[in-house]
Amino acid sequence: MLAKTDFIDLIPHAGDMCLLDGVVAWDDTTIHATSSSHVLDTHPLRGEHGLHAVHLAEYGAQAMAVHGALRARDQGVTEPRQGMLVSLRGVKLAVGRVDTLHGTLHVHAECLIADEAGAQYMFRIEHDGVEIASGRAAVIHPRVTHGDVMAGPAGLAKGD
Repeated sequence: MLAKTDFIDLIPHAGDMCLLDGVVAWDDTTIHATSSSHVLDTHPLRGEHGLHAVHLAEYGAQAMAVHGALRARDQGVTEPRQGMLVSLRGVKLAVGRVDTLHGTLHVHAECLIADEAGAQYMFRIEHDGVEIASGRAAVIHPRVTHGDVMAGPAGLAKGD
């Protein structure tokens, strides 16, 4: 098991916005992380009426980020890498809110494809052994060239 302290410096999510508590297991294509942050009154995504289940996609995206960072660390890269979530597909939510669910969330992600430009993953979140969210997500990794943010493989500068 990896504690949050084992991966927090590898990802761009900081402070309360790092939603995952630990990693139970991971390999080259999958990760199983856990979190109990969904019940916190101070949750950064919590609204006036609680924490909507749509925010479970962020838990999946963070599992993707941690998985990519752990894979990069194995290659000797320890600098956090920025990513932009650009697509969610086939998202299914089995609950309306998650702040009312006591206990631990289990966040699973499986890498479908990844390269220097980005990655696509399937994710699912379980609570008490029941799937409460699932879907696919895509992220791109913007390139930085001479201080200008580039928009991925096409190389379009920000603002073009």
